[in-house]
Amino acid sequence: MSRPMSPAEAWSALLTGNGRFVRGAMEHPSQGIEQRAAVSAAQHPFAVVFGCSDSRVAAEIIFDQGLGDVFVVRTAGHVLDTTVIGSIEYGVEVLGASLVLVLGHDSCGAVAAAMSALTTGELPRGFVRAIVDRVIPSIVTLGHGPDGSTRDLASVSEAELGHEHVRHTVQMLQGYSVTLAEAVASGRCAIVGVEYTLADGQVQLTEVVGDIGTDR
Repeated sequence: MSRPMSPAEAWSALLTGNGRFVRGAMEHPSQGIEQRAAVSAAQHPFAVVFGCSDSRVAAEIIFDQGLGDVFVVRTAGHVLDTTVIGSIEYGVEVLGASLVLVLGHDSCGAVAAAMSALTTGELPRGFVRAIVDRVIPSIVTLGHGPDGSTRDLASVSEAELGHEHVRHTVQMLQGYSVTLAEAVASGRCAIVGVEYTLADGQVQLTEVVGDIGTDR
């Protein structure tokens, strides 16, 4: 298989791989003995996947990729901090990935915990609180309409919360990282957000920054 080079080619490769996964027709590429030897000296992934640590959302599996194909960064609730952004920048700037994909999913425990904290005022114990603290800014804006009206967050659906968190994460990556913003502006990289459905295994495009050949 030839390595995807442009952001559009990288997105197409991941989308095609997810299609194989959904159909149960996975090819398990780049997983043989020859590939293991080939990537032992260096890696050249075509995409960075930043996703949730959820055990049901393994990037290489749901996109049907193999050794050396994708550079994966995972945190609970795909929450950002400086080391996470640095890891993503490394995948783009040093390793040459042409796509950054933010991978959210339904039934996310981190999003549910953030919503619970906002509606009940109760925060989780220990360092789990740090995760919730980083999700809250993504979803608290849903309580305020563009016309200045307020909205009861308890009425917001789980799907809408997850959707907004993915969008906000994509926007933060572009806004916080000069490296990524410059890569997008030059056309050598794009940032996309997708939402994964646990039951059927399909990803849906949510947010696009840069040129991947389609807006949605």
